[in-house]
Amino acid sequence: MSYANGKQPLASLGVISDVQYADIPDGCSFLGVPRYYRNSLHVLQRAVEKWNEEDVKFVINFGDIVDGFCPKDQSLAAVKNIVNEFSLFNGPVYHMIGNHCLYNLPRERLLPMLNIPSRDLHAYYDFSPVPEYRFIVLDGYDISAIGWPKDHPKTVKAVDFLWERNPNSDKNSPNGLLGRDRRFLMFNGAVGKEQMEWLDGVLQEATSFNQKVVVCCHLPLDPHASSNEALLWNYNEVMDLIHRYDCVKVCLAGHDHKGGYSVDSHGVHHRILEAALECPPGTNAFGHIDLYQNGLLLSGTDRLKTQEMVYS
Repeated sequence: MSYANGKQPLASLGVISDVQYADIPDGCSFLGVPRYYRNSLHVLQRAVEKWNEEDVKFVINFGDIVDGFCPKDQSLAAVKNIVNEFSLFNGPVYHMIGNHCLYNLPRERLLPMLNIPSRDLHAYYDFSPVPEYRFIVLDGYDISAIGWPKDHPKTVKAVDFLWERNPNSDKNSPNGLLGRDRRFLMFNGAVGKEQMEWLDGVLQEATSFNQKVVVCCHLPLDPHASSNEALLWNYNEVMDLIHRYDCVKVCLAGHDHKGGYSVDSHGVHHRILEAALECPPGTNAFGHIDLYQNGLLLSGTDRLKTQEMVYS
């Protein structure tokens, strides 16, 4: 840890993404990648045990706690089961919503269960675990065709947006879409105008407090770290705003199960976490992050790769 100079971290946090638990037999993604629906619960249990041993200060779950294939009559029980496992951690757990969460439960039921501070069922918020750092959790499904009521203005806006950009009858199909346009899929979403204004205000405040900022979102924000199909619809607009500030050092995400890493043109580190769902029995995908004045050290297990992120 060259940047740490032997110092103790300011704080440590646990991270995990895409547990996607369901009490169903193992299966595969549409690309043929094996998925271990029941085993992901055991990955989470080992993660919580490890975090408690490591005495981390808090945990961030990057969304998709249950899978879309979970039988709908089991959805509520499955979500409660996973939330209960997280509750065994000896500290606060910060959740964010993903597409699979919203396949199972609507926002009005999901957000209270995840203890997400909500403004009119929006799921974006920020917190400061130590004075030197601010964490921002974005709601990547603010504008979305899933999770809101069918007649909600945000649903209507999202459906219209998709029809303009994706000619396929199956709006989760990228067939015929090229390059970064392949992100215009129903299982993705966008950050809306009000959330953008809120983000701008939080970044202004963090700058005034001389805080370093870590932006967290289920959906990735940089195409060099992510597949095109996994990106936030308006990742470019969000990053244009972020790049106006020097305080943002790292963007963390889930959703793209294989994981990824990049440093963008403004020196912001982008790290996508590998999915717990795709761990064969006996393997893991979780980690902890040590926060330092001039960098983060992500120490991962098995499928979740260790990553050093140094910044000025």
